Amino acid sequence: MKILSIDTASNLCTVAILEDKSCIKEIIVNDARNHSEKIMPVIEQALQEAGLTLHDIDLIVCDKGPGSFTGIRIGVGTVLAFQDSLNIPCIGISALESLAYNVNQDGFICSLIDAKNGNVYYGLFEHKENQIFQVGALDFKNISDAISTLSSQIYANTPIYFVGDGAILNKDLIESDIHNCIFTDKNNLNSYSLGIAGYISYISGQKPSVMPLYLRKSQAERALEEKKKKE
Repeated sequence: MKILSIDTASNLCTVAILEDKSCIKEIIVNDARNHSEKIMPVIEQALQEAGLTLHDIDLIVCDKGPGSFTGIRIGVGTVLAFQDSLNIPCIGISALESLAYNVNQDGFICSLIDAKNGNVYYGLFEHKENQIFQVGALDFKNISDAISTLSSQIYANTPIYFVGDGAILNKDLIESDIHNCIFTDKNNLNSYSLGIAGYISYISGQKPSVMPLYLRKSQAERALEEKKKKE
C-alpha cells in the first residue's frame, strides 16, 4: 500500500511517501509561516522523487491536531480537497498518537505537546504487539494537572516513555513527580511516524475522520469570550 502522509500541525511542514510501514521519501521544511505556500510544492516534490503520482497513492494520512490551529486547517483542507477530487481513502490521526509512534519500545507512552503558558496537549498510550493503543481521553491540561492524571493512571514503578516538545520543556517537573520516566530523543512531529500510525489504523479497519482535533478554543475565540464577559 502506497501512502501519502502530511503533517502541518507544528512549525515543521513534513510530507512522506510510504510503502506500508517503509519510508520511500520524506521531506521536512522548517518554516511555520509559509505552510500554505509550501505544502503543495513539497507534496509534488516528494511524489516526483519517489517516482509516483497522486494516482499511485492508495491512502492519504493527515495530522488532524492538536497543535497549530492554522497549520491544522492547512493540512486538513489539503487532504479534504484530495479526498473530494481523487476518490482516495483519507484518514486523520491525532498529533499525540503520531508522536507515540516515535517510540519503538513496548510500554506506556505519554505524548506531550507544548500549548504555552504552562499548558500541554496530553495523551497516554500503550505500545504492545507492534501497535499503539490509546489509554483514556486526549486532553488539554496544565502540566501539573497532566502529571497528576498520569500518576493516577500508571501503576507504581511502571516505566513510562515521554515524547514531544512538552516533555522536553517540562522534564525537571516530570522527573520530580514520576518515577521510572524515560525521555526519547525523537520529539518532533513527523510524517513518517504519522504514516505508520495511519497505515496500522487503516488495515485494522479503523478509518478515523479527517476533521480537525483542536482540544481547546483558539486565541481569537478566547479573546472574544473575555470581551463579552467585560461588556
